[in-house]
Amino acid sequence: MASINSITISGRAGADPEIRYLENGTQVANLRIAVDQFGRDRKPMWLSVKIWGKSAQVAADYVRKGSMVGISGRLEEETWTDRQSGQERSKPVVNCSQLTLLGSPRDQQGQGQQADAGGWGGGPSDEDVPF
Repeated sequence: MASINSITISGRAGADPEIRYLENGTQVANLRIAVDQFGRDRKPMWLSVKIWGKSAQVAADYVRKGSMVGISGRLEEETWTDRQSGQERSKPVVNCSQLTLLGSPRDQQGQGQQADAGGWGGGPSDEDVPF
């Protein structure tokens, strides 16, 4: 039986995204988001997210600390060697295929807009509609 690796979550950005450019010019944004867990007095779960290409630029332009975002993608494991101890380390990372700007009372400008691997997929803003 084949397994399916798909994740869809929503949460708040813990900080502004960190943007970098690979040698081939591809943009990648790294973002940490806090995802609420069910249950009383439960602390949020923090997840690392990698956002690629045009979606990374959308994140850079519109996502700020505290912004509510929706993320769809694949769950992957990132591994590295700790420089101080020499031990192998790992953490789960969401490799984002679609970013949705959910907005909030603090952040109305990005409400409901989406970016995915195909480019900007959001609908028109209220200012674009003539009636």
